[in-house]
Amino acid sequence: MGEDWRPGGSDKILRLRAAMLARARAFFADRALLEVETPVIGANTASDLHIDSLVTRLAGRETDFYLQTSPEYHMKRLLADGSGDIFQVCRVFRDGEAGRRHNPEFTLIEWYRLAMTYLDLAGEVCELLAVLLDEPGLAKAEFLEYAEAFERYAGIDADDQAKQQWLAVLDEQGVAIPGQASGAALQDLVFSTLVVPRLGHDQPTVIHRYPAAQAALARLCPDDPGKAERFEVFCQGMELANGFQELADPVEQRRRFTRDAELRRRAGRPAIATDRRLIAALAHGLPACSGVALGFDRVVMLATGSGDIAEVMAFNIARA
Repeated sequence: MGEDWRPGGSDKILRLRAAMLARARAFFADRALLEVETPVIGANTASDLHIDSLVTRLAGRETDFYLQTSPEYHMKRLLADGSGDIFQVCRVFRDGEAGRRHNPEFTLIEWYRLAMTYLDLAGEVCELLAVLLDEPGLAKAEFLEYAEAFERYAGIDADDQAKQQWLAVLDEQGVAIPGQASGAALQDLVFSTLVVPRLGHDQPTVIHRYPAAQAALARLCPDDPGKAERFEVFCQGMELANGFQELADPVEQRRRFTRDAELRRRAGRPAIATDRRLIAALAHGLPACSGVALGFDRVVMLATGSGDIAEVMAFNIARA
């Protein structure tokens, strides 16, 4: 019959995982964040070109529903209704993501802070990592702008006028280049293959001020609309967290949804409808806030020295 009925994670690791979740909840309780729960199945989902959602059809419903890729939209609706600082530990789902660092179902810790800048929030992420991993030194991070990291580790300019340089360095490094890749896709390929593996080895690295084309749901930088108030946290060459100074403008949010829809159409990807409830919440008034999502399973990988996400879960997709 085989042994795949057994959990992939050892008893020792699963007990450590539970202890780390308890530490996370204590961390937020000490800071007076409210723990919330939002739907796992929703009428809308992320419109990002590079995220695939799992779709389900409910009995008696004429439209598709989605297993959520993030609780972000629902949590922003709570914020707009006056919830104050909130956090959530939740299961999220992304189709087509499976590998040593990916599983289609995984755990996020997502939280939102009023009156805290996105860079202050990045610092709080590192404080949480220090607690979860029981390494106080991790609370101090290196902060690098995206362009600085690009130039330091890839040796070339991050500006989109440097496309030929990107192609040359990728070819030199033997990196396969997808046909008809856009400039933004090439830029991200350089970053993910040449920059990311070198980040966060002595201390966490916070990369911030991403190109506006990678803003997602972040506000653009007031001093440079070509950049976004977005950050990511890296440890041991692995992305752990993605955060924003949250976009609160409903007009700009609708514009981004429309842009994403066009990009998906051109790429032959499934259409994603604009989330009218999120737009309504923003129109009502989202308070100034920053937000972040932390990949909890990857933090457990760091804590245990595991090289495969399957080792830190009870049952990964292969055993589900």
